[in-house]
Amino acid sequence: MTVRSPLHLALRFALREMRGGLSGFYVFLACIALGVAAIGGVLSVGASLSSAVATQGRSILGGDMRFSLVQRQAKPEERAWLDSLGRVAVSISTRSMVRLPDNSDQSLADVKAVDGSYPLYGTLKTTPARPQDGLFGLEGGSYGAVAPQVLLDRLELKPGDRVMLGRQSFTIRAVLENEPDALSDGIGFAPRFLVSIAGLKASGLVQPGSLFQYRYKVALGSDGGEARLSAIRKQAEARFPEAGWDIRTRLNAAPALSDNIMRFSQFLSLVGLTSLVVGGVGVANAVRAHLDGKRAVIATLKCLGGSGRFVTAVYLVQILIVALAGMAIGILFAIAIPYAAGAALAGILPQIAHGGLYPAALGMAALFGLLTTLAFAVLPLGRTREISPAALFRVGAGGGRRLPRLLDAVLAGAFVLGLAALAWASAYDRQIALVFIVAAAAAFLVLRAVAGAIEWLARRSPQLRSTPLRLAVGNIHRPGSLTPSVVLSLGLGLTLLVTLALIDGNLRREIIGGIPGNAPSFFFVDIQDRQMPDFRALLSNEAPAGRLAAVPMLRGRIVAVNGVEASKVKAPSKVAWVLHGDRGITYADRAPEDAAVSEGKWWPKDYSGEPLVSFSKEEGQGLGLKLGDTVTVNVLGRNITARIASFRTVKWQSLAINFVMIFSPNTFTGAPHAWLATLTLPRDGAASDAAIMRAVARAFPTVTAVRVKDAIDLMNRLVGQLGTAMRAAAALALVSSVLVLGGALAAGNRARVRDAVILKTLGATRRTLIVAYTLEYLLLALATAAFSLAAGALASWYVVTRIMGLSNAFLPQTVAMTIAVAVVVTVGVGLSGTWRVLGQKAAPVLRNL
Repeated sequence: MTVRSPLHLALRFALREMRGGLSGFYVFLACIALGVAAIGGVLSVGASLSSAVATQGRSILGGDMRFSLVQRQAKPEERAWLDSLGRVAVSISTRSMVRLPDNSDQSLADVKAVDGSYPLYGTLKTTPARPQDGLFGLEGGSYGAVAPQVLLDRLELKPGDRVMLGRQSFTIRAVLENEPDALSDGIGFAPRFLVSIAGLKASGLVQPGSLFQYRYKVALGSDGGEARLSAIRKQAEARFPEAGWDIRTRLNAAPALSDNIMRFSQFLSLVGLTSLVVGGVGVANAVRAHLDGKRAVIATLKCLGGSGRFVTAVYLVQILIVALAGMAIGILFAIAIPYAAGAALAGILPQIAHGGLYPAALGMAALFGLLTTLAFAVLPLGRTREISPAALFRVGAGGGRRLPRLLDAVLAGAFVLGLAALAWASAYDRQIALVFIVAAAAAFLVLRAVAGAIEWLARRSPQLRSTPLRLAVGNIHRPGSLTPSVVLSLGLGLTLLVTLALIDGNLRREIIGGIPGNAPSFFFVDIQDRQMPDFRALLSNEAPAGRLAAVPMLRGRIVAVNGVEASKVKAPSKVAWVLHGDRGITYADRAPEDAAVSEGKWWPKDYSGEPLVSFSKEEGQGLGLKLGDTVTVNVLGRNITARIASFRTVKWQSLAINFVMIFSPNTFTGAPHAWLATLTLPRDGAASDAAIMRAVARAFPTVTAVRVKDAIDLMNRLVGQLGTAMRAAAALALVSSVLVLGGALAAGNRARVRDAVILKTLGATRRTLIVAYTLEYLLLALATAAFSLAAGALASWYVVTRIMGLSNAFLPQTVAMTIAVAVVVTVGVGLSGTWRVLGQKAAPVLRNL
């Protein structure tokens, strides 16, 4: 006689009972598959992009090391030292207007000029393919250039056409398909315009004080290990302490891109986790419904000697089998997502857009799925163990205590804590992850309290004359009602959707509606000092009613704060940008009109003492600065230390000329610089934007003119794309909510069939029941929508005002959208399940009562 272990016997019973199919588990399966696919896919895409950035750092950077200088080229001794390291490729980057020869149209472009050594790594791809000499050489008085198709379309150009850059003519020789080091240079706001260094210098754009950047990329060859890179960095800082160059290695070829990848991956992962947690409610509903349908089987097993532990093991095995099937489906989708994302990003990030199999990401997603299943399945299983066989045989008997056993509660709590710990440990920003965990826990508690409040109000509602309405209110608070499931599932998804919609709407409102009426119409960059009198005269003639404001402008990089290197200063993420990269700076003998001095005082008009600086208040406070502190800035290869004399309240939203740092005039005596100017036109003026731009282009071809409206339109498109991505991600949680809602209805169908049959036997018509159920779902939808609006508005207010520092407004269209979604989803899904209930024959149900 073979003795079977209890576990083996439980497995046999579980598999034998599942021969009839997965009826009742489809929602469970879908919830787990959707959540695992979302988390696994996002983590895989993030791992794919991060891995590509790390392994292809040399190609992305365009060298083993890059030395960047602002507004100057390397001095002879600096260039000699760079040449001693290995092969060097030089490029110059600036931003200017590419114009048609007749000045009838123009477009802002990110101009990049390269030398004959470019690229050191990777391949410059163009259509048609031509050698570099054929792309950029001088022919017939015109230098060559390549540009992406988007710039050609914008100006209605094709290869062979000519354009003007500054004072020089350029011929479009080919369409730019792939720039190997584009990611390390940053994704610009304007299309690339690639030329030779000789061509750029002939344009007249590279002048003392102009805003340009020299980049020296070095190929170290085989001797380019991590130790060698670190040694060269230290040597550069020791030999040229005031060079002011920004040094980057292939190990951090695109730090901003890497950070953004990780942040966006975390955001999408948390949305996926929200979907999975919402799906956990569906898991609990599905388990409860499945066990409710197996009452006779469970009773039989117990009558034949099966212990509560054995029965629990049988159905736990079934639940785990279904969960594993859901995880497997989710993982299959997660494997495909990086390939789909790679294809979608191929035109934007061709260097790093590719698929791949990432077991760690898939394993993490599967672990999330398993913990979610166990966390939400333990309590329903535990309650079944406590119900006696006699209660199981009595249809409709509740049986058992309402509170779970201590052991079951401890196990469920342990799995929930494990899920939270996994989310925290795997997060890029653990503070955000902690906020999410606390918010998710609070949301469950609050939503459960809201469901209880709705039931309490329904229970204490006055006597209603309308029979359908009285039935609807009764259904809301009766034992086993749908209220907790609907509020929990739909409330989480709708709250997330409302939050993201309000954030997106406030961003759009701030960009478009928040622009003051006196905002500038134009920005003019790189006006040379000798050009200013003629420039003023031109605009006075072209726009006599316009108001011109101009300030000197240089570029500098903060290298130390109170003597501490900028790289070692720990700054909050909100203001850390001040310490990263170069900043626009200026000098003035008096305070700006639209930036009030809030602390300290301005220097006298003819001040000649130590260098002083006025710092913007918000950024200064974020860095922990106070009056009397010092800031060291590298400008044109020279370190200048200035003492903080005042703080200013800067209104960045005004779009007026504002700077983080304004220095006393004696700080930059004799330093070459250009001017930055704004032109503000009256709204009812007769001056034409196009006419002004054409006049400036003809008279001052080296001056870059940017229309504020164009910049705002571009920013609005970017925010719109981000908002679309956010709402699409939130829709994932809403899909899970719909699935859970469907599962909740399926779980309650048995009781509804019995109720419907009894009511029809007592004279209720199908129409009465349909109206009653419709009213029930409508009341639940409105109550859930009201909570979601309140919670989403509170969450968006915090993000918009406290994190983004913007003004917040409640948007009526979001209210209408939320109510519409709640009503359509709840009533639609509810009636689709209820219709089948109303069609059940009465005799079989009445015989089992």
